[in-house]
Amino acid sequence: MDPRPNQEETITLDTFTRGLWKENPVFVMLLGLCPVLAVTNTTMNAIAMGLATLFVLVASSTLVSLLRKLIPKQVRIASFIIIIATFVTMVDYLIQSISLDLYNALGAFIQLIVVNCVILGRAEAYASKQKVSTAIINALGMGVGFTIALLCLGVTRELLGAGTILGFQMFSVDFEPWIVMILPPGGFFVLGAWLLLFEYIKQRKEKTHLNVEGVASHGS
Repeated sequence: MDPRPNQEETITLDTFTRGLWKENPVFVMLLGLCPVLAVTNTTMNAIAMGLATLFVLVASSTLVSLLRKLIPKQVRIASFIIIIATFVTMVDYLIQSISLDLYNALGAFIQLIVVNCVILGRAEAYASKQKVSTAIINALGMGVGFTIALLCLGVTRELLGAGTILGFQMFSVDFEPWIVMILPPGGFFVLGAWLLLFEYIKQRKEKTHLNVEGVASHGS
């Protein structure tokens, strides 16, 4: 989570991209793991939860930023939760009207977006201190990063656990699905594998960067 900034941030590419890699909500900050583990047994569930969280994150960050000078400090957390809950209710009814099967598959985790640390953390530590445009761009990056993480798990679990992606068969009839992957333990297995891969790539990049700096300093 970002430290509370003392002044408004200038919009740069990093404002958006930090949520994709450097501060990815799942693979770096390990936030919102309940829905990540619970609803990613299929790709469609991952997409729906990711888009729902993205909408709530962007909408709540926008409104918090707009009202940041009007909300008293003493009730800011309660105010943020009310704002977030309003948009979560909108998403809840929208998904229910689009597909009851999807709504039932996601269960209570749609309503639990209200207490998702990713969203409340962005509201408290970032949107409440930044202008609207900056808050929106940062929220978009965080939301997209969260959705990508959900997709990484959802695609992997459905592919290995059912041999399909979005219901389309990807392997021959001889493929034996790994049923454990679409069961609760599979979420932990796949999340652990993705965390290992993410950390490995991160360390490789840091090592390469240090080597480049070492060569440059040696050459000078």
